[in-house]
Amino acid sequence: MVEIGAPRAGGTDGQVTVGLEVSQWKYLSGEASDPQMHAILSVRVDGTEGGGSVLAEVLALDCSSSMTWPPEKLHAAQEAAVAAIRQLPDGMPFAVVRGNERGIMVYPGTPSMAPASYETRERAERAVHGLVAGGGTCIGAWLDLARRLLTEQDAPIGHVLLLTDGKNQHDEEMPLAGVLQECAGRFVCDAWGIGDGWDARELLAITRRLHGSASSVREEEALPAEYETLVNRLLTKTVPELAITVNPMPGAEVRYLKQVFPTEAELTWEDGTERFVTRAWGDETRRYQLCLSADPAGYPRREDLQLAVVAVDVPGAQGTQLPTPQPCLVHWTDNPALSLHTDAQVEHFEQYQRLGEAVAAATDAHRRGERDLAEHQLGRAAQLAQAMGADEQLARLAQLVRIDDASAGRVTLRPDVTAVDFEHLITASSHSSYGPASGTGGDSAAEGTAAAPLGRATVPCPVCSHKAPAAARFCPSCGHGFEARP
Repeated sequence: MVEIGAPRAGGTDGQVTVGLEVSQWKYLSGEASDPQMHAILSVRVDGTEGGGSVLAEVLALDCSSSMTWPPEKLHAAQEAAVAAIRQLPDGMPFAVVRGNERGIMVYPGTPSMAPASYETRERAERAVHGLVAGGGTCIGAWLDLARRLLTEQDAPIGHVLLLTDGKNQHDEEMPLAGVLQECAGRFVCDAWGIGDGWDARELLAITRRLHGSASSVREEEALPAEYETLVNRLLTKTVPELAITVNPMPGAEVRYLKQVFPTEAELTWEDGTERFVTRAWGDETRRYQLCLSADPAGYPRREDLQLAVVAVDVPGAQGTQLPTPQPCLVHWTDNPALSLHTDAQVEHFEQYQRLGEAVAAATDAHRRGERDLAEHQLGRAAQLAQAMGADEQLARLAQLVRIDDASAGRVTLRPDVTAVDFEHLITASSHSSYGPASGTGGDSAAEGTAAAPLGRATVPCPVCSHKAPAAARFCPSCGHGFEARP
């Protein structure tokens, strides 16, 4: 494992500081048909507390006819919206949208947003308590209205808190795929499922595209407290954007960069660049999986080569303390004991992906009535969760199966399992754990000797004076090529 760290700088009070670490296993086979280098980028932001709210909030509530039964469902949605509204600080723009086959304003009464105050919060609460349910479900219409509302605001962070109890049955009215394309980069969306008719994969399609998270509640009365917690967490977000730039060297190409912790999110690069923008940061750490393709042709073996340089910045921010750009390395080898090894952090998140795939396969099998196959896939999920130490996922799985031997994948499907139990499991499986700590990335196997982390032996760049790993061929800061060293 290569663990190259730029420690978080100790900034002064009120200064935002950003940290960056790269974890990878540098050895690749020069004989592989499609060599790929995978690395985990850990990005940490500190010092955002006390920066003041920069949020504009839209609450989108499902008010389709299915929300009428049981009656507690609509009541819980109303109480959750009220709990969220009460948390909004004075001056924050907000709006409430009623969702069925259309998006309809609840508060204010016109397509606009109101600044939070004692009076506007009281009026919004009365409007929410007066909601009645009826009609179908077209989630694209709700998000499109939210987009138009937030576009008129100058708040740096736009956020939509969406709640639904049903599937997107009227998608033809305003196709969700097209709406998500229009909304991407405009705001962050968190989505919640309630009741027993919603589709977890629809919620994940929304939240992964819009950099949010999908969650659910089994008991309706739990929703208000969840909303209150979520809004309080949102109010700590004061950094609107953080950009990750990956500069590949000749012979390398960026395949993808995706967020893998705390939830999976899609990242797309800006036109003509390998620059990826992430949204809405507070004091937190996120992890990203980077995949680079590499061509060994013309490059030496048994030598550390620089494959790419990773940098982060905060667009438009003044005084933010940024980390030094960090290199991703490759070491071409003919030794399969090296090239077949995997970085522990990369393996951790790939196991989470396999767990999600097993849960999805179990869900599909259960829908088809294939209980034995569903049980088999849930056994595989339990085996993966046990191997990762994912206790929360194991606890969720235990609600669907009796776990006889998690390490062997032996489980028994409970007789009273329903379709919505699988939807809850899918949303739970979309939340990952942090994974191995820095510096715990796997056994060294460098032909009988320990592979020392390359961040420790450094040499100064003759152009910019930045300290680079001793074996690097390029400066990670300015890209200057070093002369070959013995």
